Amino acid sequence: MASISQIDSNPFKYSDSNKRYHTYNYYLKNRFGKKCAKIPLDGGFTCPNIDGTCGHGGCIYCSGGSSWGQSRGVAPLLEQYIIGTKLMREKWDTDCFIPYLQSYTNTHTSPQILEKMLDHVSKFDGAVMIDVATRADCLSSEIISVLDKVSKVIPLTVELGLQTANDKTAEFINRCHTYKQFEDGFLRLRQGAPNVKIGIHIINGLPYEDGEDMKNTAIRVANLHPDLVKIHLLHVLRDTPLAELYNSGEYIPMERDDYINIVCDQLEIFPADIVIERVTGDGLESELIAPLWSKKKVTIINDIDKELVKRDSYQGKYWRKT
Repeated sequence: MASISQIDSNPFKYSDSNKRYHTYNYYLKNRFGKKCAKIPLDGGFTCPNIDGTCGHGGCIYCSGGSSWGQSRGVAPLLEQYIIGTKLMREKWDTDCFIPYLQSYTNTHTSPQILEKMLDHVSKFDGAVMIDVATRADCLSSEIISVLDKVSKVIPLTVELGLQTANDKTAEFINRCHTYKQFEDGFLRLRQGAPNVKIGIHIINGLPYEDGEDMKNTAIRVANLHPDLVKIHLLHVLRDTPLAELYNSGEYIPMERDDYINIVCDQLEIFPADIVIERVTGDGLESELIAPLWSKKKVTIINDIDKELVKRDSYQGKYWRKT
């Protein structure tokens, strides 16, 4: 008798592979009918916890927070986009692109500047959607109105960095907003721009957090029910306050097996229809100090897949709104 493949035996409905969670690739293929590639862009913005609006220095893990200046030598957005799409075409056979305003806080500006920039980006050749990374405390009613307007012209995703639902941790890492402030911004964006897809970023391995803290963050995010979630591993990068903590022995990064297990715990908590945009990431090799095991991103992702099979589990298995 022929053995049943992992694809054929996969109990998770939002999948056409062995993946037991709702991958970004699956979402994009179903939405746009083909492979799509995100093109990271730097709009030249800063952050409110860097420029003094609510703090200085940035988050303790941010390699730009201590050295950011108004002149970063940023190339024009179209030039960045052309270079990025060329690289992606060499990697994949695709003409479907998502300009991603990734660097720093991209709504920390005037509504007029944001609208002009998004209108400009929306006209880039091959752009099928725009993605904007920002913070929930940088969403004034005027900014939300701009995002709502743009979302009626071109599909728009707004990614909000939460990192943790634990206010003590958020204070320690110099996030400079509370969970309540994050939740308020999220809900105002959901109400004021209903066409916008909302993503939330969380980070595992933050200083002094244990597994229960990380699962609690996942529960709080699941209850908000965003459209997308990004799960990150905390990287220790050179020339950051976190690197000083690490070098002094005050911060110990997560172990590989612990990370894999907590990601699977979180996936089991998230509702099945939430798109999981990533389950780990990789820091720049030239800046990465620890954990060095994070360099082998593909093997980590594969082992997350294996752990879900071992558990006979999948995204949303233990989802319960609380």
